[in-house]
Amino acid sequence: MKDKHSYSENEKQAIYKVMAERRDVRHFNNKSIDKALMARVLRAGHMAPSVGLMQPWRFIRISDTALRKNIAGIVEKERQLTAEALGERKSEFLSLKVEGILQCAELIVAALPNKREQHIFGRRTLPDMDLASLSCAIQNIWLASRAEGIGMGWVSLFNPDELMELLHMPSGSLPIAILCFGHVDSFYEKPMLVMEKWAEELPLENMLSENTWPEYSE
Repeated sequence: MKDKHSYSENEKQAIYKVMAERRDVRHFNNKSIDKALMARVLRAGHMAPSVGLMQPWRFIRISDTALRKNIAGIVEKERQLTAEALGERKSEFLSLKVEGILQCAELIVAALPNKREQHIFGRRTLPDMDLASLSCAIQNIWLASRAEGIGMGWVSLFNPDELMELLHMPSGSLPIAILCFGHVDSFYEKPMLVMEKWAEELPLENMLSENTWPEYSE
């Protein structure tokens, strides 16, 4: 029997569809994003749940071309360092397109604010719950972007200290993600890292156990 609080079948299918078709996008075309559309997407992030209602998300829109190029330089530096750390997979990694900072229509830096230690509710034993809350906001933005037909890519290859200095961020704050937004010619059929054979997705059963931590046989 259908629960009285359940959405209609069409509404539910739309929700599951946008989750299934969300992609980490690296390829964008040259079309600009309407300001009202971008505002809707960011408002979706602001609707996210947060521990103690602390709303620990700060979004910095990067509109200066020189600043965007400097951010791209920070990412490229970390890309090279990551490649070195990967050892025998170095050349394979360098062949991947891991960001679209200079190609995207909109660039947003998502960060945690300073003075977070003042928020104790829900964080006394789990202080990283503010990061979890920001992650929920980013996921909301991602899903809203896909629903609107906009590609979004999450870039995490950067040195936080260098990005903080570049953006004049206060001590105690922390940049978490560089988010690239733009129109696309098409969305990837599968996650790009699967298509590039970098990794394979594991089934839910591998991550699910009951009552105790699972014991996997090698």
